[in-house]
Amino acid sequence: MRAKKPPFEPDKIYQHALYLHNEGKLKEAEGLYKMLLDFFPDQVEVISALAALLLQLGQQEKGIALLKKSLSLNPLQPSALFNLGIELQKQTLLEEALQRYDQALALNPKDINVLINRGNTLKDLKQYRDAISSFERALSIQPSSASAHWNKALTHLLIGEYEQGWREYEWGWECGERGRVRKFTQPVWLGEESISGKTIFVYREQGLGDLIQFSRYLPLLEKQGAQVILEAPASLISLMRSISKTIIVLEDNQPLPYFDFVCPVMSLPLAFKTTIDSIPAEVPYVTINQDKKKVWREKLGVKTKPRVGVVWSGSMTNKIDLNPCARRNIPLEQLKTIFELPLEFHALQKEFRPEDEALIVGIKNIQLHQYELHDFSDTAALIQEMDLIVSVCTSVTHLAGSLNQPAWVLLPYSADYRWMLNANDSKWYPSIKLIRQTKINDHTGQVKELLKGLKAKFSV
Repeated sequence: MRAKKPPFEPDKIYQHALYLHNEGKLKEAEGLYKMLLDFFPDQVEVISALAALLLQLGQQEKGIALLKKSLSLNPLQPSALFNLGIELQKQTLLEEALQRYDQALALNPKDINVLINRGNTLKDLKQYRDAISSFERALSIQPSSASAHWNKALTHLLIGEYEQGWREYEWGWECGERGRVRKFTQPVWLGEESISGKTIFVYREQGLGDLIQFSRYLPLLEKQGAQVILEAPASLISLMRSISKTIIVLEDNQPLPYFDFVCPVMSLPLAFKTTIDSIPAEVPYVTINQDKKKVWREKLGVKTKPRVGVVWSGSMTNKIDLNPCARRNIPLEQLKTIFELPLEFHALQKEFRPEDEALIVGIKNIQLHQYELHDFSDTAALIQEMDLIVSVCTSVTHLAGSLNQPAWVLLPYSADYRWMLNANDSKWYPSIKLIRQTKINDHTGQVKELLKGLKAKFSV
């Protein structure tokens, strides 16, 4: 600490800095924190506060360095340990992140946020039982913690414990993970009441791929004697209508006719008490528009080489990609060797990331169709003209699987719960083969396996 007395009252400045920080006036708060540290360079509370602010500004390297400095001065700071754990987790330094969370818990054993983050770190470390124990420990402290229930649900589903998983999955509404909660006067149907002679309204809650995957349950509702009304986005209307001629399919936000029960589409596995052994996997359960099939056949012309449809990145707004362990996208640069094979490649995605746009122009052996894929029935018809689909985990994967078209899916290190563990096949889609990433942030092995598989399959 400097001997020079500051020309201000430190406590007042610190409290004002905290106020500005909490109000989101980060640059103003940053200036005050730094002014305090000019006079009190070893003040741990100020160092930790400035570290948290820099992390908010995206200055991870500086923020982490300050957190470590603060903890070296005083290791008994639960919040600094927690914040450091979060940053280490983001950098996939999972063992070190776990150590920091454990240190924070030693100081404050009842911090459920630490317990939840710790559980997710253990899940990424593939220590699933320990992860569930961490979530359960959080729930023993706060039984109504929706986030703990939700993450526990995903872990149960991942390891195939569907009975517990689907039940806990309902907590997703409470923590916002299942989208906007919709209120109806009609009761939610979760399989308890008879729906024979009744009308049930089913609506989408999450991604487009989720609706494609779980729409397989709609014919099962009809088998129980129900009239089904399905709400879907415009891009899926045509495809969803192909499931059954008697299902009423309405576009999102249209006036709804009378119905007796309502069920979000991803609550249907719970309603049907789905287990690993009872997944309804009769495919295809969607069909191709024959007129569109004819259009694509004429457009593509006579096939002279095997045709492979490819998708290397999904939606640019999906927050799952913020977790490097679960990031679905593969940089196009890393797939360039694939396109050197004597095959006919077709891009099945409509969006291209900025870093891929310039690169894709230089790849001559890939045809682009983003302006011709108006909805999923167009994509479905194009898929049927392919000999194989190669895709990361996107809606195209689910579309190919629902059509019973052969597809190889490139999965991230911590794959989504629906793909379960270790297996290279899918219980949801018999036509799908899974190629898993074995190292975080490293697609080298995956691309080698894909290249080897393509050469063997097509004898090239």
